[in-house]
Amino acid sequence: MNRIRLLAISSMLLIAPAMLAQQTATEPGRPLEGAVLASDLPDIGNQLKVLTEKLDLTADQQPKVKTILQELHDATQKIMQDKTISRDQLLNKVRPLRMNANSKMREILSDEQKKKLDQYLQGPHSDMHGTLQPNAPPAK
Repeated sequence: MNRIRLLAISSMLLIAPAMLAQQTATEPGRPLEGAVLASDLPDIGNQLKVLTEKLDLTADQQPKVKTILQELHDATQKIMQDKTISRDQLLNKVRPLRMNANSKMREILSDEQKKKLDQYLQGPHSDMHGTLQPNAPPAK
């Protein structure tokens, strides 16, 4: 009986470190601290809705803005496929893309809409950038 207990205890002691190591590694469905996921990207439909409301976009402007937003989304998603870059590196690569999208958008906006956009961008606007904002906490 003692031999069986000793065998059982020693087996558990041999297996326990391996099980503990697997648990401390990334668990399935749980990203690494600071990782950026595709789910962090804002929805284009929501972005277009927000911009339409805030800027009073016309029916002619909406598809043009949607195209700009889609291009930004696709380019950002491509950058995010590189799992080796940090959140800060990702932001440094995405920032010029956002600036380019902003420039393209301003080309189709009226002067009044540009003023509204400037005013909107002064405040917090997480509805436009999802959790990719520099001050946003890492996804958990």
